[in-house]
Amino acid sequence: MAEENPEIAEATRAMLDSDVASASLGIEVGHARDGRAIARMRITERMVNGHGIAHGGYVFLLADTAFACACNSHGPVTVAAGADITFVASARLGDELVATAEERTCYGRNGIYDVTVHRHGADGREVIAEFRGRSRTIGSI
Repeated sequence: MAEENPEIAEATRAMLDSDVASASLGIEVGHARDGRAIARMRITERMVNGHGIAHGGYVFLLADTAFACACNSHGPVTVAAGADITFVASARLGDELVATAEERTCYGRNGIYDVTVHRHGADGREVIAEFRGRSRTIGSI
């Protein structure tokens, strides 16, 4: 998933190499450096719920992966201390979703990151969800 892309920090690449959950969903990370990350995922038939829209858990997982990549791009092992998401619009089968994570602030071993998930298409970008993650640096696992 995180081949030798110079846009991905070494610490993030090491984390992604062991991230079976994100890899199994086809999540691709194209950038993860300096507290920022971009991840993308296509909504497949297995991700659609009984209403014919993407299950919110998959949207959250994409945002959480971008968040993890951004907060681990600095080097020390960093985990989520909490997160919440606001769903703005529905994603549908075949949609390509792009999650863009950005560090807002770091204080001590804590950080706050915002992630916007949008639908990427010919019509441009439509916001699907806004995610805020709180991180905690723990050193090593």
